[in-house]
Amino acid sequence: MNTVPPTEQPHPEHPALDRYDSRALVQAFAADQAQAALAVQAAAGELAAAVDAAVPRLAAGGRLVYVGAGTSGRLGLLDSVELHPTFSWPPERAVALLAGGDEAVRRALEGAEDDTLQGAADLRALAPGASDVVLLLAASGRTPYALGAAAAAREAGALTVGFANNPAAPLLAACDFGVLLDTGPEVISGSTRLKAGTAQKIALNTFSSSVMVRLHKVHGNLMVDLRATNAKLQARALRLAMLASGAAEADARAALAAAGGHVKTAIVMLAAGVDAAEARRRLDAAAGSVRGALGA
Repeated sequence: MNTVPPTEQPHPEHPALDRYDSRALVQAFAADQAQAALAVQAAAGELAAAVDAAVPRLAAGGRLVYVGAGTSGRLGLLDSVELHPTFSWPPERAVALLAGGDEAVRRALEGAEDDTLQGAADLRALAPGASDVVLLLAASGRTPYALGAAAAAREAGALTVGFANNPAAPLLAACDFGVLLDTGPEVISGSTRLKAGTAQKIALNTFSSSVMVRLHKVHGNLMVDLRATNAKLQARALRLAMLASGAAEADARAALAAAGGHVKTAIVMLAAGVDAAEARRRLDAAAGSVRGALGA
Protein backbone atom coordinates (compact mmCIF):
# COMPACT_ATOMS: atom_id res chain seq x y z
CA MET A 1 0.00 0.00 0.00
CA ASN A 2 1.40 3.38 -1.01
CA THR A 3 1.35 5.74 1.99
CA VAL A 4 3.17 8.61 0.28
CA PRO A 5 0.70 11.51 -0.16
CA PRO A 6 0.10 12.64 -3.75
CA THR A 7 1.82 16.00 -3.23
CA GLU A 8 5.05 14.14 -2.36
CA GLN A 9 5.00 11.66 -5.24
CA PRO A 10 7.09 12.13 -8.41
CA HIS A 11 5.15 13.55 -11.33
CA PRO A 12 4.58 10.72 -13.83
CA GLU A 13 4.83 12.99 -16.87
CA HIS A 14 8.21 14.58 -16.14
CA PRO A 15 10.75 11.95 -15.03
CA ALA A 16 13.49 13.60 -17.12
CA LEU A 17 12.78 17.20 -16.11
CA ASP A 18 16.47 17.97 -15.65
CA ARG A 19 17.05 17.29 -19.36
CA TYR A 20 14.47 19.82 -20.60
CA ASP A 21 15.55 22.97 -22.38
CA SER A 22 14.26 26.31 -21.14
CA ARG A 23 11.23 26.39 -23.43
CA ALA A 24 10.16 22.90 -22.37
CA LEU A 25 10.65 23.78 -18.69
CA VAL A 26 8.49 26.88 -18.97
CA GLN A 27 5.77 24.97 -20.80
CA ALA A 28 5.81 22.14 -18.26
CA PHE A 29 5.56 24.44 -15.24
CA ALA A 30 2.91 26.71 -16.78
CA ALA A 31 0.74 23.81 -17.96
CA ASP A 32 0.89 22.15 -14.56
CA GLN A 33 0.01 25.38 -12.75
CA ALA A 34 -3.20 25.57 -14.78
CA GLN A 35 -4.40 22.51 -12.86
CA ALA A 36 -4.58 24.61 -9.70
CA ALA A 37 -7.63 26.52 -10.92
CA LEU A 38 -9.38 23.26 -11.78
CA ALA A 39 -8.74 21.97 -8.26
CA VAL A 40 -10.38 25.08 -6.77
CA GLN A 41 -13.36 24.76 -9.12
CA ALA A 42 -13.80 21.16 -7.95
CA ALA A 43 -13.97 22.45 -4.36
CA ALA A 44 -16.58 25.13 -5.14
CA GLY A 45 -19.35 23.46 -3.15
CA GLU A 46 -17.35 23.27 0.08
CA LEU A 47 -15.98 26.77 -0.41
CA ALA A 48 -19.49 28.17 -0.89
CA ALA A 49 -20.73 26.40 2.23
CA ALA A 50 -17.81 27.85 4.20
CA VAL A 51 -18.61 31.34 2.89
CA ASP A 52 -22.24 30.97 3.97
CA ALA A 53 -21.15 29.94 7.46
CA ALA A 54 -18.54 32.68 7.76
CA VAL A 55 -20.63 35.68 6.66
CA PRO A 56 -22.95 35.94 9.70
CA ARG A 57 -20.04 35.54 12.12
CA LEU A 58 -18.02 38.25 10.43
CA ALA A 59 -21.09 40.49 10.16
CA ALA A 60 -21.37 40.14 13.94
CA GLY A 61 -17.86 41.54 14.39
CA GLY A 62 -15.70 38.45 14.09
CA ARG A 63 -12.16 38.23 12.80
CA LEU A 64 -10.58 36.32 9.96
CA VAL A 65 -7.60 34.39 11.33
CA TYR A 66 -5.17 32.72 8.93
CA VAL A 67 -2.92 29.91 10.17
CA GLY A 68 -0.17 28.07 8.32
CA ALA A 69 3.49 27.18 8.01
CA GLY A 70 5.96 27.88 5.24
CA THR A 71 4.41 28.72 1.88
CA SER A 72 0.89 28.15 3.22
CA GLY A 73 1.45 30.54 6.10
CA ARG A 74 2.89 33.22 3.83
CA LEU A 75 -0.07 32.92 1.48
CA GLY A 76 -2.42 33.38 4.42
CA LEU A 77 -0.48 36.45 5.52
CA LEU A 78 -0.70 37.89 2.00
CA ASP A 79 -4.47 37.47 1.85
CA SER A 80 -4.90 39.02 5.30
CA VAL A 81 -2.84 42.09 4.44
CA GLU A 82 -4.65 42.77 1.18
CA LEU A 83 -8.14 42.93 2.69
CA HIS A 84 -7.70 46.42 4.13
CA PRO A 85 -6.69 48.32 0.97
CA THR A 86 -9.17 46.37 -1.15
CA PHE A 87 -12.23 46.33 1.08
CA SER A 88 -11.44 48.68 4.02
CA TRP A 89 -11.50 45.58 6.23
CA PRO A 90 -10.01 46.57 9.62
CA PRO A 91 -6.45 45.23 9.93
CA GLU A 92 -7.13 44.06 13.48
CA ARG A 93 -9.84 41.80 12.10
CA ALA A 94 -7.51 40.02 9.65
CA VAL A 95 -4.85 38.24 11.69
CA ALA A 96 -2.21 35.87 10.34
CA LEU A 97 -0.33 33.26 12.36
CA LEU A 98 2.79 31.84 10.73
CA ALA A 99 4.73 28.99 12.32
CA GLY A 100 7.99 30.51 13.51
CA GLY A 101 6.55 34.01 13.83
CA ASP A 102 7.61 37.11 11.93
CA GLU A 103 11.09 35.74 11.21
CA ALA A 104 9.52 32.98 9.11
CA VAL A 105 8.08 35.54 6.68
CA ARG A 106 11.51 36.09 5.10
CA ARG A 107 13.43 32.99 6.15
CA ALA A 108 12.36 29.37 5.97
CA LEU A 109 12.01 27.93 9.47
CA GLU A 110 10.74 24.51 8.50
CA GLY A 111 11.12 22.96 11.94
CA ALA A 112 8.56 25.37 13.41
CA GLU A 113 5.74 23.58 11.63
CA ASP A 114 6.24 20.43 13.73
CA ASP A 115 5.11 22.04 17.00
CA THR A 116 1.48 21.15 17.71
CA LEU A 117 1.48 22.80 21.11
CA GLN A 118 2.84 26.07 19.70
CA GLY A 119 0.07 26.16 17.10
CA ALA A 120 -2.51 25.79 19.84
CA ALA A 121 -0.79 28.36 22.07
CA ASP A 122 -0.49 30.93 19.28
CA LEU A 123 -4.18 30.56 18.46
CA ARG A 124 -5.28 30.76 22.11
CA ALA A 125 -3.19 33.93 22.53
CA LEU A 126 -5.65 35.65 20.19
CA ALA A 127 -8.50 34.87 22.62
CA PRO A 128 -10.70 33.49 19.83
CA GLY A 129 -14.47 33.55 20.14
CA ALA A 130 -17.57 32.20 18.44
CA SER A 131 -17.66 35.03 15.89
CA ASP A 132 -14.16 34.37 14.60
CA VAL A 133 -13.40 32.44 11.40
CA VAL A 134 -10.12 30.55 11.39
CA LEU A 135 -8.62 29.50 8.05
CA LEU A 136 -6.02 26.74 8.38
CA LEU A 137 -3.73 25.96 5.46
CA ALA A 138 -1.38 23.04 4.89
CA ALA A 139 -0.53 21.45 1.57
CA SER A 140 0.13 18.10 3.23
CA GLY A 141 -2.90 18.47 5.49
CA ARG A 142 -0.80 16.98 8.28
CA THR A 143 1.18 19.95 9.59
CA PRO A 144 1.23 19.72 13.41
CA TYR A 145 1.23 23.51 13.88
CA ALA A 146 -1.98 23.86 11.87
CA LEU A 147 -3.62 20.86 13.55
CA GLY A 148 -2.85 22.27 17.00
CA ALA A 149 -4.36 25.62 16.03
CA ALA A 150 -7.43 23.91 14.57
CA ALA A 151 -8.08 22.05 17.81
CA ALA A 152 -7.72 25.23 19.88
CA ALA A 153 -10.00 27.17 17.54
CA ARG A 154 -12.74 24.55 17.74
CA GLU A 155 -12.43 24.42 21.54
CA ALA A 156 -13.12 28.17 21.57
CA GLY A 157 -16.18 27.79 19.34
CA ALA A 158 -14.65 29.56 16.33
CA LEU A 159 -15.58 28.47 12.82
CA THR A 160 -12.75 26.48 11.26
CA VAL A 161 -12.04 26.04 7.55
CA GLY A 162 -9.20 23.75 6.54
CA PHE A 163 -7.42 23.89 3.17
CA ALA A 164 -5.28 20.90 2.15
CA ASN A 165 -3.99 19.40 -1.09
CA ASN A 166 -4.17 15.70 -0.24
CA PRO A 167 -7.33 13.58 0.00
CA ALA A 168 -8.14 12.22 3.47
CA ALA A 169 -5.76 14.72 5.08
CA PRO A 170 -6.25 14.99 8.86
CA LEU A 171 -6.70 18.77 8.67
CA LEU A 172 -9.82 18.37 6.51
CA ALA A 173 -11.47 16.19 9.16
CA ALA A 174 -10.26 18.42 12.01
CA CYS A 175 -12.20 21.47 10.77
CA ASP A 176 -15.86 22.39 10.43
CA PHE A 177 -15.31 22.71 6.69
CA GLY A 178 -12.60 20.85 4.83
CA VAL A 179 -11.65 22.27 1.43
CA LEU A 180 -9.74 19.69 -0.58
CA LEU A 181 -7.58 21.23 -3.32
CA ASP A 182 -6.54 18.00 -5.01
CA THR A 183 -3.55 19.11 -7.08
CA GLY A 184 -1.61 15.83 -7.12
CA PRO A 185 2.14 15.49 -7.73
CA GLU A 186 4.28 18.53 -8.47
CA VAL A 187 6.53 18.90 -11.51
CA ILE A 188 9.37 19.12 -8.99
CA SER A 189 8.53 16.34 -6.59
CA GLY A 190 7.30 17.64 -3.24
CA SER A 191 7.71 21.33 -4.09
CA THR A 192 4.27 22.44 -2.95
CA ARG A 193 5.17 26.09 -3.51
CA LEU A 194 4.17 25.24 -7.09
CA LYS A 195 0.60 24.31 -8.01
CA ALA A 196 -0.43 23.33 -4.48
CA GLY A 197 0.48 26.84 -3.36
CA THR A 198 -1.18 28.36 -6.41
CA ALA A 199 -4.40 26.49 -5.63
CA GLN A 200 -4.28 27.77 -2.05
CA LYS A 201 -3.81 31.33 -3.30
CA ILE A 202 -6.77 31.02 -5.68
CA ALA A 203 -8.91 29.43 -2.96
CA LEU A 204 -8.10 32.20 -0.47
CA ASN A 205 -8.79 34.89 -3.08
CA THR A 206 -12.08 33.17 -3.85
CA PHE A 207 -13.13 32.71 -0.24
CA SER A 208 -12.24 36.16 1.09
CA SER A 209 -13.55 38.00 -1.98
CA SER A 210 -16.83 36.08 -1.84
CA VAL A 211 -17.19 36.91 1.84
CA MET A 212 -16.53 40.60 1.17
CA VAL A 213 -19.10 40.72 -1.62
CA ARG A 214 -21.66 39.14 0.72
CA LEU A 215 -20.75 41.79 3.34
CA HIS A 216 -21.64 44.56 0.83
CA LYS A 217 -18.06 45.61 0.16
CA VAL A 218 -18.81 45.53 -3.57
CA HIS A 219 -21.54 47.29 -5.58
CA GLY A 220 -22.29 45.55 -8.85
CA ASN A 221 -18.76 44.38 -9.55
CA LEU A 222 -17.16 47.64 -8.39
CA MET A 223 -14.75 47.76 -5.44
CA VAL A 224 -16.56 50.61 -3.70
CA ASP A 225 -15.69 50.18 -0.02
CA LEU A 226 -12.35 51.94 -0.07
CA ARG A 227 -10.93 55.22 1.14
CA ALA A 228 -8.61 57.14 -1.17
CA THR A 229 -5.31 57.42 0.70
CA ASN A 230 -2.88 57.97 -2.20
CA ALA A 231 -2.90 59.31 -5.76
CA LYS A 232 -3.65 55.94 -7.35
CA LEU A 233 -6.58 55.28 -5.03
CA GLN A 234 -7.88 58.81 -5.46
CA ALA A 235 -8.06 58.30 -9.21
CA ARG A 236 -9.69 54.90 -8.70
CA ALA A 237 -12.21 56.32 -6.24
CA LEU A 238 -13.20 59.03 -8.70
CA ARG A 239 -13.73 56.49 -11.50
CA LEU A 240 -15.77 54.25 -9.24
CA ALA A 241 -18.00 57.05 -8.01
CA MET A 242 -18.66 58.18 -11.58
CA LEU A 243 -19.31 54.64 -12.85
CA ALA A 244 -21.67 53.69 -10.03
CA SER A 245 -23.67 56.94 -10.01
CA GLY A 246 -23.44 58.19 -13.58
CA ALA A 247 -22.33 61.58 -12.23
CA ALA A 248 -20.05 64.02 -14.00
CA GLU A 249 -16.44 64.22 -12.88
CA ALA A 250 -16.80 67.56 -11.09
CA ASP A 251 -19.83 66.37 -9.11
CA ALA A 252 -18.17 63.08 -8.21
CA ARG A 253 -15.02 64.87 -7.08
CA ALA A 254 -17.06 67.21 -4.85
CA ALA A 255 -19.02 64.33 -3.34
CA LEU A 256 -15.85 62.39 -2.57
CA ALA A 257 -14.36 65.42 -0.85
CA ALA A 258 -17.48 65.80 1.31
CA ALA A 259 -17.48 62.05 2.02
CA GLY A 260 -13.87 62.03 3.23
CA GLY A 261 -12.84 59.99 0.20
CA HIS A 262 -15.24 57.13 0.99
CA VAL A 263 -16.63 55.85 -2.29
CA LYS A 264 -19.80 54.23 -0.94
CA THR A 265 -20.88 57.42 0.78
CA ALA A 266 -20.18 59.48 -2.32
CA ILE A 267 -22.21 57.12 -4.51
CA VAL A 268 -25.26 57.34 -2.26
CA MET A 269 -24.90 61.14 -2.08
CA LEU A 270 -24.81 61.41 -5.86
CA ALA A 271 -27.49 58.85 -6.66
CA ALA A 272 -29.95 59.90 -3.94
CA GLY A 273 -29.22 63.64 -3.90
CA VAL A 274 -28.45 63.71 -0.17
CA ASP A 275 -25.59 65.08 1.92
CA ALA A 276 -22.80 63.00 3.42
CA ALA A 277 -24.41 62.61 6.83
CA GLU A 278 -27.65 61.31 5.35
CA ALA A 279 -25.77 59.00 3.00
CA ARG A 280 -23.86 57.51 5.92
CA ARG A 281 -27.11 57.11 7.89
CA ARG A 282 -28.70 55.25 4.99
CA LEU A 283 -25.68 53.02 4.56
CA ASP A 284 -25.63 52.19 8.27
CA ALA A 285 -29.33 51.34 8.17
CA ALA A 286 -28.71 49.05 5.19
CA ALA A 287 -25.73 47.22 6.77
CA GLY A 288 -23.41 48.95 4.33
CA SER A 289 -25.28 47.94 1.19
CA VAL A 290 -25.32 50.65 -1.49
CA ARG A 291 -28.34 48.99 -3.10
CA GLY A 292 -30.14 48.94 0.23
CA ALA A 293 -29.25 52.56 0.95
CA LEU A 294 -30.72 53.52 -2.41
CA GLY A 295 -33.81 51.36 -1.94
CA ALA A 296 -32.87 49.31 -5.00
